[in-house]
Amino acid sequence: MIGNLFRDLVNGGDSPLSILGTVNAYSALLAKKSGVKAIYLSGSGVSASSLGLPDLGFNTLEDVLIDTGFGSIKSIQRTIKLIEKSGVAAIHIEDQVDEKRCGHRPNKKLVSISKMKDRIKAAVDAREDESFVIMARSDALAVENEKMLYERLESYIEAGADMIFPEALTKLSQYKYISKNFSSPLLANITEFGKTPLFTKNELKNVGVSMILYPLSAFRAMSSSAERVYSEIIKEGSQKKIINQMQTRNELYDYLSYYDYENEIDKIVKNNY
Repeated sequence: MIGNLFRDLVNGGDSPLSILGTVNAYSALLAKKSGVKAIYLSGSGVSASSLGLPDLGFNTLEDVLIDTGFGSIKSIQRTIKLIEKSGVAAIHIEDQVDEKRCGHRPNKKLVSISKMKDRIKAAVDAREDESFVIMARSDALAVENEKMLYERLESYIEAGADMIFPEALTKLSQYKYISKNFSSPLLANITEFGKTPLFTKNELKNVGVSMILYPLSAFRAMSSSAERVYSEIIKEGSQKKIINQMQTRNELYDYLSYYDYENEIDKIVKNNY
């Protein structure tokens, strides 16, 4: 089962597990062929890259399948069943209200502990494969305080969460406290330009972190590169000066197995016409 594969990676020797964010199928393919073992679909990345909108709750079930939970208990359960069937190994559910904010922005609001526990229980009850991972994310540090973060994490684990994701931590000591006092695997979200410092893998390993998430690193780099290309072409009337910065046609075709597909088409055409 795919969930067991993910659990094995989390508990394996190369700890913490690096999880790299992707925003579409091609970026996932690039990550896979670069040796990445675990990928993450960022709701923020999907909202920006596919919808051209900020991460303020515009995504629907069809866009990313899950985020804050998408409404009622029945909606959560439907979402879990759909995403599990799609071959995903794990999801995380947030304790923000449906009108959510980026985890590193102000004015976030949380649902009650009991409501978040209901979300988790609904997700756990809906899964058909027990290895499918339900991860609980909490934004309580920024909204409430450190004590409430720990209380919420404990409650979420009691409700059935397999792993925990405390958002926007600012100190290594906070990760260390959580890893020492909670047995569930711990994720650190190391996103650029946010509230969490860019702690290294060794630093996080030393405080007991099990997973490191880099949700938008590649997307930010791709976006910056695209912006430079657009500006250069408009400014110079040519892409000649920046051609060496681009992926070649053959490199693209290689990643897509283009020639294999083309050969199959040629065989079909030859046999039928």
